Amino acid sequence: MNVVELLEARAKANPTKPAIIFKDQPITFGRLKEVTFRLTAHLINLGIKKGDKIAVYLPNWPEYIYSYLAIWCCGATAVPLDFMLTQDELVSCIFHSEAAILIAKPKANISLSELQKECPALKKILICGEKNENKSKAGNFLMLEELLENGLVYSPQVKIQEKDYAIIFYTSGTTGKPKGVLVNYLQLDAPPKAIKYFVEDITEKDTIISALPFSHLGGLICIQVCLAFNLTVVLMERFLPAEFLRNIQHYKVNWFWLVPSMYYAFLQLKEFETYDLSSLRWLDIFGAPSSSEAMRRFHQHCPQANLFHGWGLTETNAPTTVIPTGSQRIESVGRPAPWIEVKVVSAEGRSASGGDENDVELPQGEIGEIVVRGWVVTDGYFKDPAQTAEVMRGGWFHTGDLGRFDQEGYLYIVGRKKEIIKVSGEIVFEPEVEAAIHKHPDVAEAAVIGIPDKLRGEVPKAFVVLRKETNLSEEELRYFLRQHLAHFKIPHYFKFSEMLPKNRVGKIDKEKLRQEYLEIEKIN
Repeated sequence: MNVVELLEARAKANPTKPAIIFKDQPITFGRLKEVTFRLTAHLINLGIKKGDKIAVYLPNWPEYIYSYLAIWCCGATAVPLDFMLTQDELVSCIFHSEAAILIAKPKANISLSELQKECPALKKILICGEKNENKSKAGNFLMLEELLENGLVYSPQVKIQEKDYAIIFYTSGTTGKPKGVLVNYLQLDAPPKAIKYFVEDITEKDTIISALPFSHLGGLICIQVCLAFNLTVVLMERFLPAEFLRNIQHYKVNWFWLVPSMYYAFLQLKEFETYDLSSLRWLDIFGAPSSSEAMRRFHQHCPQANLFHGWGLTETNAPTTVIPTGSQRIESVGRPAPWIEVKVVSAEGRSASGGDENDVELPQGEIGEIVVRGWVVTDGYFKDPAQTAEVMRGGWFHTGDLGRFDQEGYLYIVGRKKEIIKVSGEIVFEPEVEAAIHKHPDVAEAAVIGIPDKLRGEVPKAFVVLRKETNLSEEELRYFLRQHLAHFKIPHYFKFSEMLPKNRVGKIDKEKLRQEYLEIEKIN
């Protein structure tokens, strides 16, 4: 993706068209180019060269978009960081990435001065926020707002190669060993190219809305499609269900993509049916095999929209597979684009040498690990050759996701490798149990984990959130599940909760549920 050429082309053709609408304020393509090129010039003057790393620690503000685009105009590497990361997590990621500059919004629990001391490669910090608020906090730091408004605007002339790295995505904020997914400049074209293939009638008249964080691929895609297709993006700082629906109605939004829990949040709203969703042309959902039930319920209120269900990972520059337009196989995540190879292999009996002799492609209908090959797949993990070699065995990226193909080549996700529960030797897939629970009309959300059992080895435990003004008992839910699941798959334990823990992208945080269970067991 040549960001400089795209910005110049969009600003020339549609200088007054809104590229972004944030808090009801439009930012035109002309303004987007001007601010991006000005920030690019400042970064170059600060000594940034092609290949240098620049970390970004901001909320979902337009400044995050300016930062991404300016970094790419420099030929540098963006290191997007989740705004919920703690001090220790920030140090871990910034130190590991060797970032030379940090663009950040100050927070009460984050010491930027200490951060700079602990990260020797970090030479400059640019702070962003309300001007009056941050003047007193600036100290020796540079004010991003002042850089965006002052300085020369000129077209950057940096020669970028396709295999140069555009992004290092840290897939988790752990204070242990960071895992940075490398994305090159060629792969910036992967999401728009896949979307163009699967969504044939996308036009520059379309408006999209995004509330997913820019520190994740799902949020980044809105920037990529904005430039690639000349679209307007309605940007939200965070996901608020009612405000999201109001924005769809007000701005006549045509398209959005979310994770399943966000659809459940819509359905929980008492006023949900009062919103006018007639402008929607596509509904996209990614991130969980049990999501089809939520999508169907939502689709009842906007039947004119096409349903898209897809799958992919940060490492494969999703979307990797998507169901075709008009398909009713919403339980499936579809087929891959022609330039991507996907197969399901057996992971049993790996050789001691770690070779791929065991990666035998399985016949249709059999469940195995999903592996992917193609130019969209990451080159690996930054400064981690061992982990890279582990996931790239035999030239195929091993996703850790389990799935199967049907007779027509449609892929179905069964779950993650770690989402298997072995009940007295029988295999139970957590997402399958969750999907059955979601079929009950009184259920808003559900998550299932495996817990130790002396007699059976492991048994399922379900965490359930009920829809408002419903009163479903454990026995009633257990009776319902007997009609949909074999007896050994039915959870042995149920816990009804007000809410389930979520990560920053809105997915249910099962690891937190497992940790909470272990802590309770220690007390008992």
